[in-house]
Amino acid sequence: MSAGRGMIGPNAVLQYLPVLERAGGAALGQAMLAAAGLAGPPSDSGLMPEAPAAAFHRAVRATRPDADRLAAEAGRRTADYILSRRIPRPARALLRALPAPMASPLLARAIAGNAWTFAGSGAFAIASRWPLAFAIADNPVVRGEVSPRPLCAWHAAVFERLFQALVDPRLTARETACCAMGDPSCRFEIARRA
Repeated sequence: MSAGRGMIGPNAVLQYLPVLERAGGAALGQAMLAAAGLAGPPSDSGLMPEAPAAAFHRAVRATRPDADRLAAEAGRRTADYILSRRIPRPARALLRALPAPMASPLLARAIAGNAWTFAGSGAFAIASRWPLAFAIADNPVVRGEVSPRPLCAWHAAVFERLFQALVDPRLTARETACCAMGDPSCRFEIARRA
């Protein structure tokens, strides 16, 4: 299923709002929505244009020194939403029952099949099967930004929470390359904690 160019899942913004409210009150979330050109929260009934979602993420990064922590919390909330509402209970049970070496590639394929919901017009790929790594080329959430460090804490947290909940609680997701750093793609490596 394809979302069409330039659309992304609204949870890229919706799951951020409660996090911002806890961090700075309702006014903080409203300020970030306004900075992104949004009059209010996006509807959860369909996709939203990726440009305001990216502008929302950019506004948080530009104004909050704790932006990475907030993005990670919003990413975990997004994954929890996916776990409770988008992955059928039998599929969750199956993945949890399988040994990690079997569950991991199944979850990776499912993520790849639904990448349009978090990668928008970016190009998602399973970059490596061992160790498992995902790549998002032309990632719209950081498109046009320049940074000396990776910026995609939200994506990393979504992947990490899904893999911890469904494959192995010792797995982590770490962004090792980022489009904002001039890399060809944002790369996320899924590996067991040392």
